[in-house]
Parts: sequence; structure tokens; C-alpha cells
Amino acid sequence: MTPTPRTFSHIGISVPDLDAAVKFYSEVMGFYVIMQPSEVTEDDSAIGVMCSDVFGPGWDRLRIAHLSTADGIGFELFEFKGNEEPDDNFAYRRHGTFHFAVQDPNLEDLLEKIIAAGGKQRMPVREYFPDEKPFRMVYVEDPFGVIFEIYSHSYGLTYSAGAYS
Repeated sequence: MTPTPRTFSHIGISVPDLDAAVKFYSEVMGFYVIMQPSEVTEDDSAIGVMCSDVFGPGWDRLRIAHLSTADGIGFELFEFKGNEEPDDNFAYRRHGTFHFAVQDPNLEDLLEKIIAAGGKQRMPVREYFPDEKPFRMVYVEDPFGVIFEIYSHSYGLTYSAGAYS
């Protein structure tokens, strides 16, 4: 028996400046702020113990905010005390997550807003399946070096056979 596909709940992103990241992801990306930035400390509180379970001892304190995409996917932003910029923010050969993707039919307009807010365009806008489907994509960075991709159409439409035939 094939298992039922799970739904995607949220993604956690580490940023150097939580307030600036909340502003970027709410004002530029349009995500809803569902929990304003708050501080969590390494202590015996329920959240403190849970964070120690996850991060191990010595994390000291962090700041956290919760946002949501239009389709209800959670976007959890963390600012850790003593955070550091990676030497390579696109270590795609290293196991683990190296990007996430969002969808916007006005991809070029969103790209302009990202660049105007201090983000970067990592490649030219490219067509997926040129001459077959009118789909576009581009890799970008937020102002903090977090890499993500923008699709003009849904993941399902982009990769399904016959979606635009």
C-alpha cells in the first residue's frame, strides 16, 4: 500500500537580522506575519527546553518570528546569538536543503522588488520547457544571502506531462 502524501507545514530559515527579514518577507514577498519577533532564552521554560532538545546545550538565546505564505505554509525565521555568514551560501553539493521555491505569475515584477530591496538575481529568467509551456523560473537571494527560486506556475503544472498540450 502506498502511503498518503504528507502536507508541507513550514520551513525554518536562519537570518542575521530578524526585524529586517520580517520586513522583507512581509512587505516584498507578501507573507503574513502570524507571530511578531520574540526572544527565547536557554532556560527551564517549555520553549527553552524544546530548543535545547533541538540545538543542544549552549545556544543561549534566539529571536524567532512566524510568517505564512498565501497557501498556509509556515515560514519560521530565526536569529541566533552569534550567527555567522557561511563561506559558501550555495553549497549545493553538501547534503541538506539548498533552496526553497515560491510561485508568482508576475515573476519579473517580484524579481524587480527583490532586487530593489537589496536581494540579488543569480541567473537570467529562464523558460522551463521552451516551445512547450509558457513557464519561467529564476534563482535569487534575499538581502541576507538566503537562496530561493521563483516559479511562474505551480510545481505540478511545471513538471506534469501534457499540462499545456
